[in-house]
Amino acid sequence: MTPHVLSTQAALRTLDRGGNAVDAAIAANAVQGAVAPETCGIGGDLFALVFGPGMATPVALNSSGRAGSGADAAQLREAGLSVIPQRHPAAVTVPGCVDGWLALHDRLGALELSVVLEPAIRHARDGFPSSRELAAAFAGRSDELASEPSAADMYPGGNPPLTGARIVRRQLAATLAAIADRGRLALYGGSVGAAISEAVDGMITPDDLAAGQAEWVDPLSADIFGCTGWTVPPNSQGYISLVALVLLEKLGLADPTDPLAWHLSLEAYRVAAADRDIVLADPAAMSGDPTDLISSERIERLAAEVDHSRVTSLPPPASASGGTAYMCVVDADGLGVSLIQSNFYGIGSGRSVVGAGFLLHDRGRGFTLRAGHPNELRAGQRPLHTLSPTLWTKHGRLEALLGTRGGHNQPQLVIQLATAVIGHHVDPATAMAMPRWATDVPTPGSLDSVVEVEPGTPTGVIKGLESRGHVVRPVDHPQSGWGPMSTILMDGRGLAVGAADPRVDTAAAGTV
Repeated sequence: MTPHVLSTQAALRTLDRGGNAVDAAIAANAVQGAVAPETCGIGGDLFALVFGPGMATPVALNSSGRAGSGADAAQLREAGLSVIPQRHPAAVTVPGCVDGWLALHDRLGALELSVVLEPAIRHARDGFPSSRELAAAFAGRSDELASEPSAADMYPGGNPPLTGARIVRRQLAATLAAIADRGRLALYGGSVGAAISEAVDGMITPDDLAAGQAEWVDPLSADIFGCTGWTVPPNSQGYISLVALVLLEKLGLADPTDPLAWHLSLEAYRVAAADRDIVLADPAAMSGDPTDLISSERIERLAAEVDHSRVTSLPPPASASGGTAYMCVVDADGLGVSLIQSNFYGIGSGRSVVGAGFLLHDRGRGFTLRAGHPNELRAGQRPLHTLSPTLWTKHGRLEALLGTRGGHNQPQLVIQLATAVIGHHVDPATAMAMPRWATDVPTPGSLDSVVEVEPGTPTGVIKGLESRGHVVRPVDHPQSGWGPMSTILMDGRGLAVGAADPRVDTAAAGTV
């Protein structure tokens, strides 16, 4: 399952050539960044969860980049900034994607890296048709990007691409081929490394690029709906999904057509996410252990705050010491990979790596400029990250892979799909078509709950939410930004079942 048919085809081709799920996930990710740079690319970050036969627990990879040596929150505050602008050099952290590929491949891959990256190199070199999403994304930022050297390929004849127009990215193809041949030095060293540093006015130094960004970490887990859900720990916000789902099960799993089910799902998310911007940061800067965020004591306290009949008044804050692509692959041996990779806000910072054919992300905007905050912009620190992949096991076997794009909304989207396919055993195709809701990240101390709902939301649900104090705002069409979600379920016979999200034209599921 990937957000683009060419990425899905690359995964299937890789499996057919003898690769495993890790090889297929890397191949799909590389193609995704080549043909859908509005979602991800080698200028961004990566997280992954992997589980399969012979593993006691899933392994988790955090390959999100750290702020460069020149990052200085005080300097930005002195310049009058309260937030980091999208195109500011501080918006760019060291890109972690390629380090993530190499870590996954070195530990778990089966094919040569050159074989894994071949589909992406071929599509970038020989060309591919522009999707509707790609065309809209680059048309929307043409004023700033048309003059960027590494974005020139996206503007054939100097104009924004039309849907279906052939895009050729020869510089990117050369960069990917060099990575396949020489490994990390092809991106983080030499002329490309120098171009990355130059693109951010030296804020990221050669020494910053020389330090590997990929780190194997202990995943967080919780028992939910008879399964165990797993996610990557902070600096990811993935814990919110697990906490909210545990709360939802504790509060009572109502029929999905009942307004109470929608209310409790919303409230579980709101109380689980309310203190995110207070506590979440690089683990090295957090005041407590990341496992405290999913502790039974915290969940009991949060459960006590939820009112079945009214919007919960969130407690005041306690003191505290989307462009994205999600894809999942299961191979014939039962090895499963839940991988997510991102530029953050659509195309990212828009800063161009001259001569290398790619743009840099803006994950540094996950930092705050508030003095003394654990997530304050600091050299060498990772920012709060929205990427929230999940992997599910049952009785020691892979049960499901599930994730989405959606920026800050990712946990609430995961909550909805996981409740449907794991909690209620809805088949993936039906679950993908169910109407979704979205709400802003809650603010501590606020009573407000403003929720948007997609077409198809039953009138009784809308009235039931309003009677409980939610302000409901129906949207007039399915929201592509509330997906595409991807999920693969194991059906008990060892067969994988999935379905494409209808919200995005290019989303595709495939089987070997």
